[in-house]
Amino acid sequence: MNLSNGLTLSRLAAIPILMAVLILRFPNHDQIAAALFIVFSLTDTLDGQLARRRGTVSNFGKFLDPLADKLFVLSVLIVLVQEGLVAAWVVVVIFSRELIITILRSVGASQGQPIPAAPLGKTKTVTQMTAVTLLILQRPYAALGPIADVVVGVAIVFTIWSGLDYLWRFRYLIGPSDSNQVPPRPARTGPSGGAPEPEEDGAGLARELGEVLTRLKLTVAVAESCTGGLLGSWITDQPGSSSYFIGGIVAYADDVKRDQLGVPQALLGRVGAVSREVAAAMAEGVRGRLHSDLAASVTGIAGPDSDSSAKPVGLTYVGVASARGTSAIEFKFEGDRWSNRRQAATAALRLLLDEARSGDRSAARTT
Repeated sequence: MNLSNGLTLSRLAAIPILMAVLILRFPNHDQIAAALFIVFSLTDTLDGQLARRRGTVSNFGKFLDPLADKLFVLSVLIVLVQEGLVAAWVVVVIFSRELIITILRSVGASQGQPIPAAPLGKTKTVTQMTAVTLLILQRPYAALGPIADVVVGVAIVFTIWSGLDYLWRFRYLIGPSDSNQVPPRPARTGPSGGAPEPEEDGAGLARELGEVLTRLKLTVAVAESCTGGLLGSWITDQPGSSSYFIGGIVAYADDVKRDQLGVPQALLGRVGAVSREVAAAMAEGVRGRLHSDLAASVTGIAGPDSDSSAKPVGLTYVGVASARGTSAIEFKFEGDRWSNRRQAATAALRLLLDEARSGDRSAARTT
């Protein structure tokens, strides 16, 4: 138990008190209820800030915080329905949205895909709390009634909009939406020794790639931007990878792409770092500088925000270089930052594996 979790628990403790103040009749009880609602609503922001500043973020807090928020708001809304201050369908809409997103978060958690709070979700919370405050105060102050109705309408719009936004952005948790998307798999559990299970995301491909490279006596190197070393990490998760993995360069900044990988500055200025041409140049650069047989590169916009260009979040290019030549393929991933990075690394493994096998077939035909 820490201060931030204590603030979260205070919202749960405030529920019966707030419900009683709303139902009982005594002087200024509505004003007191509104004040209590505002004060305890503010703890939702305060507990998260304290946890991050003090480094006391815990699994218990992550579980408790959204639960307390939903129970706190829904409990007050149910009392307001009982008191005739809001229509029951409003509570049904809000409850349905929260239930659907909670289920979506559970599915994401089961697949190792935490779903972070989105800007629309935060706006939804603010509008709901403003609406509830006005609904409470409309009883002693009748003039607030029309304003409360308008704010309730706005809150309903944001409730539905944010719910649809979550479902659209994380629809890959239910099923892949396009041919370029790599379906996510369960969270990493790995056996003893740290190597991932065969069915884990990317692990099976990394294992197959290692077997093919070992058999053909080929080496591989990687150049990564948006994946930040994830691709190299998956390759080196495999026992014996030191026999075929030369190394990698994490070229996050354009200067590193230019100085360490030899990507021309003119090319970066003309097409941007996230482009097919730069992905190809990165793959060629790392293959040449690390003297590997194969090389892969990844450059993209992982999110949650786009870069200064008009290129969308999820746009990714994966390049592969070998003695047969260099190619780069465009992908458009849908998901959060971690999902986009993971899908990009998985796509790179697939392309490396295809290239190694293609080279093997070509060699077999010539002999």
